[in-house]
Amino acid sequence: MELKIMAPAAPGGGWDQTARAMQAALTQAGAAKSVQVTNVPGAGGTVGLAQFVTGAKGDGSQLMVNGFVMVGAIITNKSPVTLEQVTPIARLTGENQAIVVPANSPIKDAKDLAAALKADPAKVTWAGGSAGGTDHIMVGLFAQAVGVDPTKINYIPFSGGGEALAAILGGKVTAGVSGYGEFEGQIKAGKLRLIGIASDKRAPNVDGPTLKEQGIALEIVNWRSVVAPPGITADQKKALIEAIDKMVKSPQWQETLKAKGWDDAYMAGDAFATFLKNEQTRVGDVLKSIGLAK
Repeated sequence: MELKIMAPAAPGGGWDQTARAMQAALTQAGAAKSVQVTNVPGAGGTVGLAQFVTGAKGDGSQLMVNGFVMVGAIITNKSPVTLEQVTPIARLTGENQAIVVPANSPIKDAKDLAAALKADPAKVTWAGGSAGGTDHIMVGLFAQAVGVDPTKINYIPFSGGGEALAAILGGKVTAGVSGYGEFEGQIKAGKLRLIGIASDKRAPNVDGPTLKEQGIALEIVNWRSVVAPPGITADQKKALIEAIDKMVKSPQWQETLKAKGWDDAYMAGDAFATFLKNEQTRVGDVLKSIGLAK
């Protein structure tokens, strides 16, 4: 089959990298004859989503890359088009979310951070990505997990990972939140201390504890997935799931995951559709609790 994959973001970012990695792996594994990638940036992927839902309806040869960030963006941008309108195909990758502090911080572990937050939520400043994104949602969940009112968190959004990193390294904020990969170099160099990752179990590539094992019930993965347009037939859906299955099991894809430091979070079809519904509910609830959604 000949496929078109939309990355609803500018070239270079995570969704674009996922689409281009898929393009290579699908063709090399013989799961698709040719794959064309297009970029439609804007508003956390919701511009691309709207175009995909209306323009690709009923087309069994089109896919769109999306992920956790889009779930929140749909709510905060009050997008008229939602993920209810796409055909879920598969979750592909996951990235561990981490909390760090500067190496010289008096905060040594998650219990210390929780204690500081309980003592005075306004005094604990958090650096992360855009408002309403994965990092912000994670801080809201952290507050909830330790019994602090999420509307009281003092979250400072940065547009680029580099700016946030500079603020954390410079001791301008109490803690930083991002994908583990963004911090890995500085953690290994001893400039940042890893407080914990928000995963259900320790990750093979991470030398450090989960928040869960420190008594904080917080799990959040920055996952990426692929969906098909609305209105496709059961046979078209089956063909797309089979193509993705072949790609995921190929050595090319497994090599890509290793090279990029992405976790294999493969989950297909109905199981993924159920997961997606649950994430939409969870994210909606957190965004309401931190005052970013009605």
